[in-house]
Amino acid sequence: MSKINVSEISSLIKEQIKAYKNDIKTENIGTVIKVGDGIATVYGLDNAMESELLEFPNNVYGMVLNLEKDSVGVILLGDYLKIKEGDLVKCTGRILEVPVGEQFIGRVINPLGQPLDGKGAIKADKYRPIEVKASGVMDRKSVFEPLQTGIKVLDALVPIGRGQRELIIGDRQTGKTSIAIDTIINQKGKDVICIYVAIGQKESSVASLVDQLYKYDAMDYTIVVSASASKPGPLQYLAPYAGVTMGEEFMYNGKHVLIVYDDLSKHAVAYRELALLLHRPPGREAFPGDVFYLHSRLLERAAKLSDSLGGGSITALPIIETQAGDISAYIPTNVISITDGQIFLQSDLFYSGVRPAINPGLSVSRVGGSAQTKAIKKVSGTLRLDLASFRELESFTQFGSDLDAATNAKLERGRRTVEILKQGLHVVLPLYKEVVILYALTKGFLDDIPMNELLSFEQEVYNYLDTSDEGKNIANIIMETKQLPDNSLLDNCLISVKKRFI
Repeated sequence: MSKINVSEISSLIKEQIKAYKNDIKTENIGTVIKVGDGIATVYGLDNAMESELLEFPNNVYGMVLNLEKDSVGVILLGDYLKIKEGDLVKCTGRILEVPVGEQFIGRVINPLGQPLDGKGAIKADKYRPIEVKASGVMDRKSVFEPLQTGIKVLDALVPIGRGQRELIIGDRQTGKTSIAIDTIINQKGKDVICIYVAIGQKESSVASLVDQLYKYDAMDYTIVVSASASKPGPLQYLAPYAGVTMGEEFMYNGKHVLIVYDDLSKHAVAYRELALLLHRPPGREAFPGDVFYLHSRLLERAAKLSDSLGGGSITALPIIETQAGDISAYIPTNVISITDGQIFLQSDLFYSGVRPAINPGLSVSRVGGSAQTKAIKKVSGTLRLDLASFRELESFTQFGSDLDAATNAKLERGRRTVEILKQGLHVVLPLYKEVVILYALTKGFLDDIPMNELLSFEQEVYNYLDTSDEGKNIANIIMETKQLPDNSLLDNCLISVKKRFI
């Protein structure tokens, strides 16, 4: 039997006592007391923060939305069926963040940055908080650069500038998404990154839209953020904030971003669903009282930054769906008051074959001529008034047929204006083609061309600009200087086209 050395054991114990470090780690842990419909109520998280990320079992995360006396209301960002009463919940101490960066360009993702296109994982090296304060007045610059849509009626009558928030509003199936997609397609080669946020759309609709973007090579500079109708309310609620957060990463690096929210009506409904489940008091049309703040804090993040911050911009095109053309409803009036103008699409015009079905009387851009090139501004000066007086005359003269020559001439010019402003789906035009055809319209070159031949003549003008030396010269002047060429150049061009056409 070996002899035990007491002094050796004693010195060993003393050394271990000296080396002992008392690292006390505290964790804020709560318990799920109720769960269902993507919402969990958690008891015991006294130190939880608004918008804090919480960790649930089974790798499910949630975001704090309600701070109450004894509990917190949490929206769940994963499969809520994996969560049950009594589960332990940990605070992470982090505000909800989404991954950002150029690696997301060309991908279809969910609001958490996870891929939906089957093209493999996306490795993010940077994250940004989903809720941030919008840029202040001193950090901004007035909107002055045009964001060309390639749609004649928009660029002429309702111009959009980089950094603007322009609402697209109208009934369902009137071409709202088409306008947004055409604008994205027209940004090819213009150094603009596009983000399309699909909220509550059918997955088949989103897939079809992505196919169109691939067809026109627009996915090369586009991110699609999708929270489809089959996804839980919390993801639909987060989708637009995730989209604008990704856009801000580019904006603060001096780049230009176009973001489409399709649509904010469904976003408001998703938020109403969450609010009612969280027992927030309902107000008008059962929406919670802060539904205005919901969209204002989102759209205020669109901006044109000052030169000292890099001069980047986010241009927002929110979409709102109306019921029977009622733009005085709750959510439409809220968003109209937040944005810098609206493009109003009218069902009657759409069904009568006027596409895009834009009502020039109710559509307005509060940035106006500041967001137009000088060339477009010159040729579209009287266009809005001409259209307005034509609509008035048209409704007045339907009751009588005895018209003087001046009234007849006005009506004929109005009909030609409506016809020439029509544009096919996904047919976007470069600036020089828009300028020349609008010049031809306003200077009377189309007055003696039969209505049924107008579109053929328009196509002939475009062919002449693309193929003849004189036409290419005019195109180069417009594209390089953004100014209207000498009138004699344009007149000679149109006279030449007329000779070839006849």
